Amino acid sequence: MALFLSIFPIVLLIYLMVKRNALPSYVALPWIAAVVLIIQLAFFGTDIQTVSANIMAALIDVQTPITVIFGAILFNRFSEVSGVTNTLRKWLGTINPNPVAQIMIIGWAFAFMIEGASGFGTPAAIAAPILVGLGFHPLKVAMLALVMNSVPVSFGAVGTPTWFGFGALKLTESQILEIGSMTATIHAFAALVIPVMALRLIVSWDDIRKNLPFIYISIFACVVPYFFLAQVNYEFPSLVGGAIGLLLSIFVANKGIGLAKVENTLEGSQVSKGEVIKALFPTGLLIAILIITRIKQLPFKAMMNDATSWVSAQIGSLGTFDISNGLIFSLKNIFGTTINASYKLLYVPALIPFVVTVLIAIPVFAVSASKAKDVFAGSFKQTRNPFFALVGALIMVKLMLVGGDGSMVKIIGKSFAEATGQYWTLFASYLGAVGAFFSGSNTVSNLTFGSVQLSTAELTGLSASLVLALQSVGGAMGNMVCINNIVAVSSVLNMQNQEGTIIKKTVVPMIVYGIIAAVVALTIIPIFFNV
Repeated sequence: MALFLSIFPIVLLIYLMVKRNALPSYVALPWIAAVVLIIQLAFFGTDIQTVSANIMAALIDVQTPITVIFGAILFNRFSEVSGVTNTLRKWLGTINPNPVAQIMIIGWAFAFMIEGASGFGTPAAIAAPILVGLGFHPLKVAMLALVMNSVPVSFGAVGTPTWFGFGALKLTESQILEIGSMTATIHAFAALVIPVMALRLIVSWDDIRKNLPFIYISIFACVVPYFFLAQVNYEFPSLVGGAIGLLLSIFVANKGIGLAKVENTLEGSQVSKGEVIKALFPTGLLIAILIITRIKQLPFKAMMNDATSWVSAQIGSLGTFDISNGLIFSLKNIFGTTINASYKLLYVPALIPFVVTVLIAIPVFAVSASKAKDVFAGSFKQTRNPFFALVGALIMVKLMLVGGDGSMVKIIGKSFAEATGQYWTLFASYLGAVGAFFSGSNTVSNLTFGSVQLSTAELTGLSASLVLALQSVGGAMGNMVCINNIVAVSSVLNMQNQEGTIIKKTVVPMIVYGIIAAVVALTIIPIFFNV
């Protein structure tokens, strides 16, 4: 009964969002959160204090994704108003008007690099509007952006899913490095198939076939340095691989190598070098800020994550409100429980870099005060529906994690693991995907299911490093169907009630990804690793 009630909300959510007259996420998710709340109180017997504390924590935690969404929307609205998007559209047309080249440069290589620097769903939120500005269909772009943003995710945000996601397992440095190495190996093989499946969401098989040499040049340009760097480092594979891949993809596209010739339909597409440099300034500034605030060898990351208390006050029974030196706003011991929640004002990629970049760029592009006001007002308005969707999602996730090893999420994971036993290698990645579907994060998926995966490996005699690598791969491929990311990219592209349609399309490459992961784990990994 516990397993049925744990799975029921997920099944109901999927049904509500993919049925013929699907409910939008901002309606479906709060309803599912209410269902989980009833199950927790009525069946699991969770006390009202714990439930209330988790709901309050969710309301605080939702500030992270919603401010990232707001920042991305603000940046994209500014790009439209300032003429940046139009200039970049013309410039990309002069590099090569072939749509496949444009998709691979922006949707694959550029997003690859952004994932390496930031994560948090920002790659799709930044890359998707550029592609829409180039004339691609918003719904198709949203699906492509989600599918493309999978291979680099395990090493996203300077390797956070790997080094922090498995941090609670107390692994040695060599174990984490081996997990990263195996993870990159599996992703590298998946990269031979998944980007092509993503392309098919926008262009025809005929267009793919004609441009296949360039497609694989762009894929290998990112994946080869990514793979080799992952053998010795788990922080920079995606960032460095994406940067190298982006430069090589632009160079090769400019030469027309491996690309079918197409007519340039962008009238008056010639733009001066000065115009291009100016148009690239906001994006360049954005990337520069992301990189310098994410590399731990520089002082900024530590400063922005400094949790040393600066101001602290008790707010009655609600808990202890704390502001740290790094401007981390926290509510601790909520309603007398051990539950805490926080928001990192400076480190979450919202105020820095999005808002800061826009504020710096407004005078550079001579955007009037009235237009700037409209950009901010429109951005706030556009985040209203995703706010309700994400509140519902995070309350659902928080309540499903209540109970530690007896939580609804752990019941699902353990039941799947026990049912498959020695064959767990075939299914391990899908548990990681379930975690990402719930939480919207490869890191949180690894934190949630890492212990389940490790104990399953120990009980069945499977390689712990391999099973944890499959968990990390699963958390990355789960980005394709993750509710948070789907809501984010839909919001940035201003699409309404398309979440169910997106999931129905993106679940197919996710399933294929899991099959590739299982095959590589059983056939390729044993050749190169001691498993």
